[in-house]
Amino acid sequence: MDRPSWAPDDIDLDKPTAARAYDYLLGGAHNFAADREMIRAAMSFMPDLALQAQANRAFLRRAVQYLVDVGVRQFLDIGSGIPTRGNVHEIAQRAAPDARVVYVDIDPVAVSHGRHFLAGNPHTYVLQEDVRNPTDIVKHPDVTDLLDFERPIGLLMVALLHVVPDADDPYGIVAHLRDELSPGSHIVIGHGTHDSRPEEVAKLTAISRQTPTAMSTRTREDVVRFFDGFELVDPGVVWAPLWRPDSPEDVPEDPGRSGNYVGVGRLG
Repeated sequence: MDRPSWAPDDIDLDKPTAARAYDYLLGGAHNFAADREMIRAAMSFMPDLALQAQANRAFLRRAVQYLVDVGVRQFLDIGSGIPTRGNVHEIAQRAAPDARVVYVDIDPVAVSHGRHFLAGNPHTYVLQEDVRNPTDIVKHPDVTDLLDFERPIGLLMVALLHVVPDADDPYGIVAHLRDELSPGSHIVIGHGTHDSRPEEVAKLTAISRQTPTAMSTRTREDVVRFFDGFELVDPGVVWAPLWRPDSPEDVPEDPGRSGNYVGVGRLG
């Protein structure tokens, strides 16, 4: 296929990635045939996969709005993906124009497009980095130029930790990042699980091995552990549609089909 102008020269167009697959599920245009083929294969046994992605994105919107409402004006979004719609800076800066946002992703397409998309916005920055290198993220000079770690920060890790295997110590990564935050900071997590749909999720996990970041889904108990050191904000760790929905009508009959546990924690 022809290489789009927004695609970096050094990426393999024939190998899918989680960020571009997620972009496709959210209706974005920065994905390739390999990403779309992988998602279509997954939707053959999990046809509501796009609804799961949308439920996760809706949770992100509500969580960011909550953080703005409680006074947070700085956001570190790790595993931010490709900016499609409902981005953190759009939500935060609509309510607080002075809000500052750093996006971090490992995917070069996400970073390249993000930098283009955000050109001219002095309160945002896009960093290409791996969450497994937390020190390189929080100590990066462009990050520390924009974010003041002596003041509260909203640390966002939505649809990220389930692509970090146990071998890479995801709990240690989160603890390392937590220890860099000041009191009043918050963590926002959305995490895939096999609790409600084990057979389908097993197939999805197998398909995800086509990407460099295969899925490692976890139980609710496992997800709760990521909040060690934080005080969980009500209603705690719940299915994505159940976290402070805009209205009762937004809650589906079976919220467990969202496939993701979510939660927000506050650092005291």
